[in-house]
Amino acid sequence: MNASWTRRDFLSLSGGALLASGVAPLSGAAAGKAGNAEVYRKAFVLDCNTLASIGSFSESDIPEIKQLLRDSGVNVVKSTLGGGGGNFEATVADIAAAQGLMERHPELFIKATGIADLDRAKREGKLAVIFSFEAASMLEDKLDRIELFRGFGVRVMQLSYNRKSPFGCGCLDGDTDGVTELGKQAIAKMNALGVALDLSHANTRTTADGIALSTKPPLITHAGCRSVFAHPRNKEDREMKALADKGGVMGIYMLPFLTEDTRQPMLEDYMRHMLHALQVCGEDHVGIGTDVPFFTVSASDLEEMKRDEAERQAKGIAAPGENRPPYIPDLNMPRKLEKVSDALLAHGYGSAAVDKVLGLNFRRAFKDIWAV
Repeated sequence: MNASWTRRDFLSLSGGALLASGVAPLSGAAAGKAGNAEVYRKAFVLDCNTLASIGSFSESDIPEIKQLLRDSGVNVVKSTLGGGGGNFEATVADIAAAQGLMERHPELFIKATGIADLDRAKREGKLAVIFSFEAASMLEDKLDRIELFRGFGVRVMQLSYNRKSPFGCGCLDGDTDGVTELGKQAIAKMNALGVALDLSHANTRTTADGIALSTKPPLITHAGCRSVFAHPRNKEDREMKALADKGGVMGIYMLPFLTEDTRQPMLEDYMRHMLHALQVCGEDHVGIGTDVPFFTVSASDLEEMKRDEAERQAKGIAAPGENRPPYIPDLNMPRKLEKVSDALLAHGYGSAAVDKVLGLNFRRAFKDIWAV
């Protein structure tokens, strides 16, 4: 973590501050920075995995959240409800808390249940939140719960977390088992109801099966590339290519699994995965799903993360490499996605391609998936 950065520093880096910083025309490097800021300011920005549970926020958090959300420049986030193994009752309570927060603060949040909600968030300067599941534990083996939770607003679901479920196999249980017979029925039901199939935590075979079985664009909302760094949470090139061929999108995460476990990954490491995904999938099928704290990680946050890591290890749900906190030190700021935008521009990608990666690719996929 870069402890020297202050909140004032973050505010000074915002696109608005850069553009308003002077009246004279800019040239050279300064003009380039201003142009980069304008690309990000105009972009539709969607982080397809952050905010572990938006329902956990308290009223006392709202003023800071409001400011930090605006500092980020992000228009849409996908929020995980029910955790990595929540039961039915706990998940319903989590959804109710998230719904209550949305209803109490319509000036800030929009609950995203359709593509119009995503567009309205950008237009009105609010944050659209997509309710999602990373686990299948709240579904147990009951297919009718897919429709029930869709009625509660959940628009993205996975077949498994890191371990096997009645629907498929997680990435920590080897690559032998794939989608089950019940999982095939679950995918068909999700397709019919307009619920996105997310294969981020699935093992290789379940990922391949899910892509092949889905009639709607399948998603990998947050993962890395196994060709860049071998890790069970990262995806093989052949699955990435198959996902793109089905119209799907893969979001690149900012987790420690981008590198060996002897150090924290940095922006340079993140971009290796991003650029590889773009090469394999094409610029129409890559996005961002950070899977890290939306806000700046503090020293106290790092201590809490260590406790969470120990708890996950004890439960047997931690992946290899979870000996490091989930953050990238030189992206430890609210406006982290602007840094990714700048890096893509520096690597020669035009503003149209950057716009796709920042959010338009996931928007297109959700439009196709949610149409019923």
